[in-house]
Amino acid sequence: MKKKKVLITLGVLVGIIAIGVVTVILLTPWMDRWGATDTEIAAAYPGDSLVAAPASIVNRAVTIHATPEQIYPWIIQLGAGKGGYYSYSWLETYMLFCKMTNADRIHPEWQDLKAGDQVKMCPGSFGPAPYMVAQLTSNRSMVLGHQDKGEWVDLWEFNLIAEPDGTTRLILRTRTMMTGGFWDIIHPGVFIMETGMLRGIRDRAETGINNQ
Repeated sequence: MKKKKVLITLGVLVGIIAIGVVTVILLTPWMDRWGATDTEIAAAYPGDSLVAAPASIVNRAVTIHATPEQIYPWIIQLGAGKGGYYSYSWLETYMLFCKMTNADRIHPEWQDLKAGDQVKMCPGSFGPAPYMVAQLTSNRSMVLGHQDKGEWVDLWEFNLIAEPDGTTRLILRTRTMMTGGFWDIIHPGVFIMETGMLRGIRDRAETGINNQ
């Protein structure tokens, strides 16, 4: 009887895992273009050529009721030990063990970012390797990435596109050579954190406008 219960329990766990895997597979196309239009996905952006033939491309986007000039300062102060990532602090702290303080104002001392600077993912020496600033175009784009033997292997691109109605599209594009295995496992978590970050940037930029 005990053996039968163990087998039933294992069967339920395997079933739950299988359902989870199938769900992620079915949702991945939606997650990988969340908020982005066909035109935005097809467009070329400043950092694209640094990883010309990536194994994976992800586009996520949000509309912000502010100008690029009002949004850009929030973006360039991203990083652990600075503005944070404007995402879910409780998730960063208690699940990722990466205690983050997410800024609620623009800090002048964090506005001097330049190519070659590091942007840390976690405070101190803990966590993933820091991003390096690959390119900056004032009020238009910030491109971060990692290199291997002097070659860019992944990019994290923040692109600001002004719209005729006075809003701005913030398009977050990832171009990477790293896929499969571990990267597939963390993919849903990255989606949750990145969409939280996009909303966080939007809310801060719009609130900053309203408070002026």
